Amino acid sequence: MASIKQVQITFDCASPERVARFWCEVLGYVVPPPPEGFASWDAFNQALPPEQQDSAFACVDPSGAGPRLYFQRVPEGKVVKNRVHIDVRAGIGLVGDERLATLEAECARLVALGATCLEVMRADGENESCIVMQDIEGNEFCLD
Repeated sequence: MASIKQVQITFDCASPERVARFWCEVLGYVVPPPPEGFASWDAFNQALPPEQQDSAFACVDPSGAGPRLYFQRVPEGKVVKNRVHIDVRAGIGLVGDERLATLEAECARLVALGATCLEVMRADGENESCIVMQDIEGNEFCLD
């Protein structure tokens, strides 16, 4: 049996490009080059049939280490908590007050981009601090 070499994380959303660009800012990802034969993604988008325009967008880790993120337009809105979420590892190796300060600073940066802070979970002797957040369309993620 062959092993899996890559994964892609797909988001259902109302505004694929808007959500993709938010996650580019969060993770330091970039928009990949447009398909061959197109000078820009706008040119590619305009070449699609009207019902397919603005229906998808993607971003990638410029180092190639992280998974590709794909955003697809769906007609229904988000109604319940995510079953899977992204953990943004902003505090790796940090503990205590230093970790919390780093997470809070990153939280403030993301709130300025349109994210929402839902809950600051302080270290409790068993678990280190983390912050539960939502992206610009309400998808939950954690800063940890």
